[in-house]
Amino acid sequence: MSVNWSSFSGVKAHIDHLVVGAASLEEGVRWCQRTLGVTPEPGGSHALFGTHNRLLRLRSAAHPLAYLEIIAIDPSASPTRDSHLARWFDLDVPTIRQQLSQQGPQLLHWVASVPHINAAVADWHAMYIDRGAVIEASRPTPLGLLQWKITVRDDGQRLMGGALPTLIEWGDKHPARAMGEPALELRSLRLQHPNAAPLQSALAAIGLNDIPVAVGPSGIFAELTLIDGTNFCLSRIEED
Repeated sequence: MSVNWSSFSGVKAHIDHLVVGAASLEEGVRWCQRTLGVTPEPGGSHALFGTHNRLLRLRSAAHPLAYLEIIAIDPSASPTRDSHLARWFDLDVPTIRQQLSQQGPQLLHWVASVPHINAAVADWHAMYIDRGAVIEASRPTPLGLLQWKITVRDDGQRLMGGALPTLIEWGDKHPARAMGEPALELRSLRLQHPNAAPLQSALAAIGLNDIPVAVGPSGIFAELTLIDGTNFCLSRIEED
């Protein structure tokens, strides 16, 4: 597909956060302590989707507000959005839920922040990519209401095996600014997909030209440096 770059909006995105799914938030915290050597900070609840999270800030010169999110379905809450609409990040997909239950917490996805989400969505629509509707979400925090706009498909799909990011536009507060100093460093993020060229073009359209994309099974690979200085690859290769 030939792309006319002059017609695009010039949006500049950043890596916002990595999404680690867990069968329960308690299990996600234990995984983080055992695998990454740190305890994630408190997060909050997402009424729209009936989920809750814990958060961990990451150090990155190129993406200074990057963080890691551990997310799980909240057994005490029901989503407030229409019952025929799925939860985000494929958390309603039976195979994903089975993997999280049987194999433990794992990297599912990543989210890119953009300054103008409607422009970024329009850029992708021009490339025949339906990242989903832009919805408004919020949750209360000790520092006030945290508000954002985010792309979520009605079916909750991540697309391209999770390698194509969800898009987010934060309001006047970003959650990373209220987190403690980062204990872990995000050294790099690289992606993989059987049809790598369209994924690379989609990233370039939102200004993420520096993220490598290789040909192969759908995958996400986040290279981290842990608190003890060791290198660790948090990764996922999508099962067929």
